[in-house]
Amino acid sequence: MEKISIIVPCYNEQESIKLFFEEAERVKNQDFQYEEFEYIFVDDGSKDNTLQKIKELANAHENVRYISFSRNFGKESAMLAGLDEATGDYITLMDADLQDPPSLLKKMFDMIKQEGYDCIATRRINRKGEPPIRSFFAKCFYKLINHISDVEMVDGARDFRLMTKQMVENIKSMREYNRFSKGLFSFVGFKTKWIEYENVERVAGKTKWSFWKLFKYAIEGITAFSTAPLIFSSFLGLLFCLVSFLMILFIIVKTLIFGDPTSGWPSLACIIVFVSGVQLFSLGIIGQYLSKTYLEVKHRPKYIIKEKK
Repeated sequence: MEKISIIVPCYNEQESIKLFFEEAERVKNQDFQYEEFEYIFVDDGSKDNTLQKIKELANAHENVRYISFSRNFGKESAMLAGLDEATGDYITLMDADLQDPPSLLKKMFDMIKQEGYDCIATRRINRKGEPPIRSFFAKCFYKLINHISDVEMVDGARDFRLMTKQMVENIKSMREYNRFSKGLFSFVGFKTKWIEYENVERVAGKTKWSFWKLFKYAIEGITAFSTAPLIFSSFLGLLFCLVSFLMILFIIVKTLIFGDPTSGWPSLACIIVFVSGVQLFSLGIIGQYLSKTYLEVKHRPKYIIKEKK
């Protein structure tokens, strides 16, 4: 029998755990006759009864395992921990809120087996149920990142994907501290097919992704897979050096012809403030890359496990 490992990162998902498991088991009993399911729930330092709900499932079902972090390390670390623990021939990542429909698993599995793909990935064709402002900035992010990065990232891509063990082993080999999995999935390559589906709203609970968290996640993706901001910063510096040189020539010529060397202080003050702002902006870009390097060279663990089964 082939085994499918289902990794479920969880953060304050006490209302969704049982509903997810029941739906996944329904799909297994209906569509998978000769395959074994292994569930790995990763409790990412939840503050509600998520861990207790997971333990109840683990005590009642032998194919349910769990990992509990010592604190909240973030979804990226939770996904990596699940990949580290998975023992299946095929591995999938799914959210506990059922926004990743288990009903798609059979279709994904058949594509890998029959068509020779290494990964079947999913993308939403719409963002129904999301705030319009979030959808707008998400689309802008994907347009930007695909222009400045050599790694293609698909708009609407979910973490929900079914992968072969070979692909997962290569993803696990990249132990960087600042992780952006959507980029890592693309970076390792392998033969991937995308399937689309209508956006599904959460079955219970509330999203843990605030606008600010999504913004920081977008910055993480840009700095992890592109050096274009550094090039942009250098270009700005070169441009303003050229502009300042031309302005110096203009002032010299104006003074020699017309005299009046003391006029123009308001405009000069505005120019100084503007250029200072550009300098600070460029330093901020450089600082982002330095901070990522600083975190990487510490070699701190990506997560700390408090208990597991």
